[in-house]
Amino acid sequence: MTEIRGNVQSGTPATTNNKKKIMSQDRRNDYDVTNTVQVSNPVAVREAVHELFRQTFPAASFDKLWLAFYDFDRLFSGRFPDYEGCDTTYHDVQHTLDMTLALARLITGYERSVDAGERPGADRAQMAIVTALFHDSGYIRHKERDKDFSNGAQFTLYHVSRSADFLRRYLPELGMARDVAVSSMIVHFTGYELDLDKIELDDPRDIICGHLIGTADLIAQMADRCYLEKCRDRLYHEFVAGGIAIEIAGPGEYVVRYKSGTDLLKKTPAFYQQVTRDRLQRKFNRVYRYIEVLYDGQNPYIDSIRKNVAHLIHVIEGGNWSLLRREPPCFLGYENTVNDLETLVSQQLGDLRGKALEIDSSMLMPV
Repeated sequence: MTEIRGNVQSGTPATTNNKKKIMSQDRRNDYDVTNTVQVSNPVAVREAVHELFRQTFPAASFDKLWLAFYDFDRLFSGRFPDYEGCDTTYHDVQHTLDMTLALARLITGYERSVDAGERPGADRAQMAIVTALFHDSGYIRHKERDKDFSNGAQFTLYHVSRSADFLRRYLPELGMARDVAVSSMIVHFTGYELDLDKIELDDPRDIICGHLIGTADLIAQMADRCYLEKCRDRLYHEFVAGGIAIEIAGPGEYVVRYKSGTDLLKKTPAFYQQVTRDRLQRKFNRVYRYIEVLYDGQNPYIDSIRKNVAHLIHVIEGGNWSLLRREPPCFLGYENTVNDLETLVSQQLGDLRGKALEIDSSMLMPV
């Protein structure tokens, strides 16, 4: 794993009852919401997840999860056979590890809160954690099949389906072939390619795992200490490369959804109110509450999200964008990724502007 613009520090496992640490004002950029686990470090996150898993399922083996963390590190660092490393600057190593830790905490809280017949149990928990580790594997380019693409962000619109395909191939290698059908379906709770209300699974506990995974994906990234800067400086670039920022609606027609990283941020509060909250509250049935079991009724993720959104609204209303000045490191598969993605984005924007000049400028329609 190559870190861009930062220094890796050692990580420590999470603790579950420390209000002082939960409310810490000195949180480091690549640490979780409790400032106790370095979520850019696969070993630190594996140890934290192991401790939660051991406490919750003392009789269960952690061997397959250990191997899954090992293979995740290989895949994202470019050491997995036939695959390039991670080159998406927003959906980087830190994002997946942060999300996986959040999921393990949610599973732990859920197991402690519901009746025995409703609990996912060790096998489902294992399946859900492996799914979380590879929920963004669809961004990783295959050396042969994807040789015509220069960055994983170009798969943005259908990366979840690609992740499902990866899980179908990978789980049998891990000795988890029986989990393929469920895992490749619940990974879609992290994306927008399928209507979540139409996802049907035979066992309600599988649906719960999907809700937990989808919730973990949302709360981990939005609670990131540098979420606002990452949206402006990284997610926008991925949206350009993936055809989301500016969509080709038809021959010579373009829909401009986000004119810039700043424009994306300006539209984030509305997206949070209209889409994110609906997912967390309704589609995922407020399972984020189960984090509170581990923190004496507190929810450090929701608290951090509210803080981020409130700060963003303050910045927008005041127009003082210099308040967003954090420069978090990227954790990627190899060097030069940041510059390569910026070059790709510049080329795509240049091509679109050139085409726009050939048609009536009114064909560029902001939405």
